[in-house]
Amino acid sequence: MKKIIKAGSLVLLTAIVLFITISCSKNKDAGAVTNSILPGLDIAAIQAQIDGLPAEPLSEAEKNSLLFMREEEKMARDVYKAMFTKWNTAIFSNIASSEQTHMDAILMLLKKYELEDPVTANGPGVFTNQLLQNLYNQLILRGNISIAGACKVGASIEELDISDLATALVTVDNQDIIMVYNNLARGSRNHLRSFYKKILWAGETYTPQYLTQAAFDAIVNSPMETGNPWQGWK
Repeated sequence: MKKIIKAGSLVLLTAIVLFITISCSKNKDAGAVTNSILPGLDIAAIQAQIDGLPAEPLSEAEKNSLLFMREEEKMARDVYKAMFTKWNTAIFSNIASSEQTHMDAILMLLKKYELEDPVTANGPGVFTNQLLQNLYNQLILRGNISIAGACKVGASIEELDISDLATALVTVDNQDIIMVYNNLARGSRNHLRSFYKKILWAGETYTPQYLTQAAFDAIVNSPMETGNPWQGWK
């Protein structure tokens, strides 16, 4: 039964990604965008978007999802910061800043729904969730081998984010959570495109780890998603 559910989730994820990417602008991408937050937007703007939507009853699935995504975004940020320190390559610094914004958006939701923050005082590379702790440790080892390897680590993180957000959106129905998750997913798709380009420029190849090949191809072969983030599109 679990295999059937997993297969169904992959089909649904592929359909969602194909729909989103086909709906994107057909204009050629210049490749300059590596941050999901566009100039002119700040934390206050995101907070206003969240505050403008009602605080609806929170299901257990939504609660668990918020707690997990808060740490998953931290895991991404911490890995990228470590990779920037190791390789001094701008893509890691740029996307780490975006992941911080993603973390902040999730924290706004935790505060809105009066949930305890699992990050608390945890420093870089320290996680409450043991699965994320183990993954962080593995990714750091892989990323320290080469710059191309670090970019592949980045691609795998963004794949995981996209997959986890798509799974969460199947059960989430609170408008504010949907709005934030959709924007996080858009950011992750842009990040994946950026890392994949770096991998190709290095003369390397990449095989998807968390997405189907069709879903992965639909993302990396489509333009960067621009426009005005944090508007709650569904």
